[in-house]
Amino acid sequence: MKGFLNRDRFLRILENINIWDIVIVGGGATGLGIALDSASRGFKTLLLEQNDFSKGTSSRSTKLIHGGIRYLAQGNIKLVYEALQERGYLLKNAPHLVKKKRFIIPIFNWKMGILYWTGLKIYEWLSGSLSFGNSQFLSKNEILKMFPEIRSNNLKGGILYYDGQFDDARLAIDLAQTCVQQGGVLLNYFKVKNLIKKIENKITGVIAYDLETKKKYSIYSKIVINATGVFSDTILKMDDSTSTILIKPSQGTHIVLKKSFFSSSDAIVIPKTSDGRILFSIPWYDHVLVGTTDTFLEKSVLEPKPLEKEIDFILQTFNQYFLYNPNKKDILSAFSGLRPLFVPPNLSYSSTKDISRSHKLMMSPSGLITIIGGKWTTYRKMAEETVNKAIEIGKLNKVSSITKNLKIFGYRTDFYSCKNYNNWGDKYGEEEIHIQKLIEENPLWEGPLISQYPYHCTKAEVIWMVRYEMARTIEDVLARRFRLLFLNAKIAIDIAPIIASLMAKELSRDKEWEESQIASFKELAMQYYYPF
Repeated sequence: MKGFLNRDRFLRILENINIWDIVIVGGGATGLGIALDSASRGFKTLLLEQNDFSKGTSSRSTKLIHGGIRYLAQGNIKLVYEALQERGYLLKNAPHLVKKKRFIIPIFNWKMGILYWTGLKIYEWLSGSLSFGNSQFLSKNEILKMFPEIRSNNLKGGILYYDGQFDDARLAIDLAQTCVQQGGVLLNYFKVKNLIKKIENKITGVIAYDLETKKKYSIYSKIVINATGVFSDTILKMDDSTSTILIKPSQGTHIVLKKSFFSSSDAIVIPKTSDGRILFSIPWYDHVLVGTTDTFLEKSVLEPKPLEKEIDFILQTFNQYFLYNPNKKDILSAFSGLRPLFVPPNLSYSSTKDISRSHKLMMSPSGLITIIGGKWTTYRKMAEETVNKAIEIGKLNKVSSITKNLKIFGYRTDFYSCKNYNNWGDKYGEEEIHIQKLIEENPLWEGPLISQYPYHCTKAEVIWMVRYEMARTIEDVLARRFRLLFLNAKIAIDIAPIIASLMAKELSRDKEWEESQIASFKELAMQYYYPF
């Protein structure tokens, strides 16, 4: 079936291609976007990811497709305009994943209210024909009706505006599948160990290892693109051991609570907290997602842990604005992601909010292209610019990008016709029919695995994820395809043995593999689970 991810087939293709046009290192939002743009222009495209797709930052966002209202305050009109345009393209191309969402900024001070109103009208104007809806002022009573849990002390009213919400890891999988539809090849659990250099010290490919088979590959390419985010310096040092990269990793943390703490279907934005950072409280899969903080870190790690001070800050700020005060025991899951913030030379800054989220495209003398920074909303634009540069440096055929109007895998608008609305239709789009066929093949795969989890997980979906989405571990299924680890870590731990058993049969793994997977996942999940 065209567009589905099949690791064995991709390995066979890899064995039979001598020279690729473009090899991308990194399978997050940026790398997947570049792979899709490249493949859709007709280039022989290979993407290599050392873990699962979107394992890092790209599955740990605030789940927003947005222009970035705080960037207006920084005066970065260009970034906001670009992001708002890209937000519009995403809604058109992936309506099964990207949804319009109502956001409220509560007003406790009329002076700040006027400022926010002016900013949001500019925000709305910048979106032009791709606007998600008109902002409007709401009275105090209207706000209290929408948010019965909000504290009414000094509340004057609020401003309603529209932005986008999505499931980041699901979009990553759909981008990978769209890339395959266009002829691209993607391999997860495939680690780049070195760069191949030949005449005049120019890069001509990569040395990579299949982490499952331990097999070594020499892969030749006209262009290599480094899209590894906070780990970009690893690839850059393979190119030049003396290179220094101007990346400052910033950790963003989120907590997930029961809906009882925040019953509204709309989201709230606190645009200026006690230390100037922004805080969101957003309904997500029948839970509430609260975050994010921005904290500088000294080094990047693959599995960042929430810091105690970040959790305290989120809870304290949430409790300032809402009547029902959760504590750490109420946290169902807590997770962090690292943002690769590009810091220009000689920039003086005191906090992460002072650093722009604009991306940076870098070219090394060897021909290596590195893309740093940016955010999910602008992944497509970043990819287009990167492939344009690859065409220039690699002397490839000049072909224009088509991704502005390219429908993302699963594209579907008639969600209410789905048999499992709010379960499959807005997750798999038109591909939900194939999961239904799996159930017809084996009716025992139909029932939900856990009744407490409203976004029902079924055995059929696990089979689908292994066969057609390249899920290779329990973590791949429970963290990024079901999102259960991010919603309720304890339930994720409880269900792990069932997932392991289903996967072992599909992947022809033995009992030792099952037990190892369960142990590894439990160790990981305990980092998300409160109380620790």
